[in-house]
Amino acid sequence: MHTVQKIMKVFVTRRIPQEGMKLLSQSGVCKVSLWDSDEPVPREELLKGVAGAHGLLCLLSDKIDTEVLDAAGPNLKVISTLSVGFDHMAMDEIKKRGVRVGYTPDVLTDATAELTVALLLATARRLPEGVQEVKNGGWSTWKPLWLCGYGLSGSTVGVIGLGRIGMAIARRLKPFGVKRLLYSGRAAKSYASEVEGEYVPLDTLVSHSDFVVVSCALTPETQGLCDKAFFSKMKNTAVFINTSRGAVVNQEDLYQALSTGQIACAGLDVTTPEPLPTDHPLLTLKNCVVLPHIGSATYSTRGIMAELSANNLLAGLQGKDMPSELKF
Repeated sequence: MHTVQKIMKVFVTRRIPQEGMKLLSQSGVCKVSLWDSDEPVPREELLKGVAGAHGLLCLLSDKIDTEVLDAAGPNLKVISTLSVGFDHMAMDEIKKRGVRVGYTPDVLTDATAELTVALLLATARRLPEGVQEVKNGGWSTWKPLWLCGYGLSGSTVGVIGLGRIGMAIARRLKPFGVKRLLYSGRAAKSYASEVEGEYVPLDTLVSHSDFVVVSCALTPETQGLCDKAFFSKMKNTAVFINTSRGAVVNQEDLYQALSTGQIACAGLDVTTPEPLPTDHPLLTLKNCVVLPHIGSATYSTRGIMAELSANNLLAGLQGKDMPSELKF
């Protein structure tokens, strides 16, 4: 006679794409309780929902700190985040308790790199401004310098953080006729040769690049990295793009740099806070394009992210190898 396996409790902090929910509900491994909303789970509901859970599936808007871990209690075996970033989780505490963590790298690389290129082109070539002019009657006759921007052909591009996403961005930008591709980070990367990447100190990258693209992880070292001193070293014709994390940029300093003409323009897919208040000074500037954190937002990518986070969770609950485990 076989023993009946105990059904484990899982808390999912938000509605996620069906592909992920289906895997969890059909697994026979766990009983799912879900914060059934498209909006983030309120703090007190998160603390309630996680109580006694063996597994937690969360999003990057959920702060997973000591309080949440304490509320979950000793049953907690695994946390699966529907993201590639993990700066919303207290990793030291999680490690201390021996909880395993799953995340979703790789699967969102292409979508995020594509969006970065789209944002770079839209910012440099002033697409949102152009659309506005058509709508509000600002389009009169052809004028030689009207809505002129900056092109990639013959340019120098600097990528801060040549990881998975940084490399995917570089691969896509090279065919536009980029002349030099500079990158900076903790160490030189052997694979950079594929895009003829030159490893340079950050100062060199910032002062030489026509396009500065930030695609590093948020760490104590990169927090507030792009500040007044950083922007003052950039060319006044340079384009600044950030699709990593909002906190890498000092937004007050960016506003100053953009409004005084210290740099030409900026495109952001990430801000602090998110969402950015509608009365934020950056939103008054024509030379700043702000997107609502849609880097990985393609239907297929979000579906695959949901599947991977569900499979990470199920593997963690059963003590098996996770498809994508964060080793720390």
